[in-house]
Amino acid sequence: MSGRARVMWDEAVTGYDFGPDHPMDPVRLALTRRLVAAFGLDRQAEVVAAKAAGESTLRLVHRQDYIDAVKAASADPAAADPSYGLGTLDDPAFAGMHEVSALIAGQSVGAAEAVWRGEALHAVNFAGGLHHAMPAGASGFCVYNDAALAIARLLELGAERIAYVDVDVHHGDGVQATFWEDPRVLTISLHEHPRTLFPGTGWPEETGADRAEGSAVNVALPAGTGDAGWLRAFHAVVPELIAGFGPQVLVTQHGADTHFEDPLAHLAVSLDAQRAVQSACHDLAHEHAEGRWVALGGGGYAVVDVVPRSWTHLVGIAAGSPVAPESVIPPEWRQEVFARTRQLAPARMTDGRWPVEWADWEAGYDPADRLDQAVLAARRAAFPLRGLLA
Repeated sequence: MSGRARVMWDEAVTGYDFGPDHPMDPVRLALTRRLVAAFGLDRQAEVVAAKAAGESTLRLVHRQDYIDAVKAASADPAAADPSYGLGTLDDPAFAGMHEVSALIAGQSVGAAEAVWRGEALHAVNFAGGLHHAMPAGASGFCVYNDAALAIARLLELGAERIAYVDVDVHHGDGVQATFWEDPRVLTISLHEHPRTLFPGTGWPEETGADRAEGSAVNVALPAGTGDAGWLRAFHAVVPELIAGFGPQVLVTQHGADTHFEDPLAHLAVSLDAQRAVQSACHDLAHEHAEGRWVALGGGGYAVVDVVPRSWTHLVGIAAGSPVAPESVIPPEWRQEVFARTRQLAPARMTDGRWPVEWADWEAGYDPADRLDQAVLAARRAAFPLRGLLA
């Protein structure tokens, strides 16, 4: 197997553009790609553009009538059918929607294929992670569910155990729904509590269908959770589940919207904690999946201050050249940020919280603490179904 990492990138993915007033500004993708280059990470990893996902691939997850509806909206945005979630405030229709959505999906599918076939050990598609799209509808800024499509392609290629870990601030509902009845896929989502954030799902009691009980795990975190709590929850749930499941491939989604600057959610996580979880996912892939790791982007709406730095850290970790948190950001990138956005760019690759400290679950828990209550709820709901002690 090649030790070389791949970064999946086609400049055309920046055409995934819902319009000037929409929070999912594609400048976040362009600026991430430029920051990756500014640190020379595109020389440490192989940059590859995969072809767009064709209809037969899209049908691994999505219904034909939905694909047809996306194509129709792509050709004539005014004719978008809202019964498929298209032409809504969250998912406005735009010309070329099908083509660019299929291109993003193709990058994640290509990443999965490269890792499974041994062409790369790790593969990153930071344009992906569009985890809300359902088999029959768009949702939450997501048209085609590239994460689910990557997993479905791995299953088609012969994988028998795939673990999916989603640390976006929003519940990974579309991926969970796609594999709700499939015991070959373990989905784990850490997210803000559904009482306070879209999509209103991801309760601890959601553990999978009868024939796949325990294949879905949800950690619903209280609003305001910061670095120490977020890392404590991750380490109290994810490693034990991954070790018990023994995946052949680890697929992870790294939405940057857990950050305290994100305008659409209510967690208080720093860039430094996000980097720590990215590194932990890398280590879990090596400990339990022979290093096979597909890493995706996701949400993130602080498009200058947070997203490019977070996903550049992800690329660096995958490429075996992690960027030190104290690193000064190259001035040419900061100049480009100002030229594109008229915003001042951050100066370093840290929020000043590195190294992040957190209390290990094995040292004990406080049943009156809201964060510990969230962890306990997840463990008690799912761990016994997987033969683990809650």
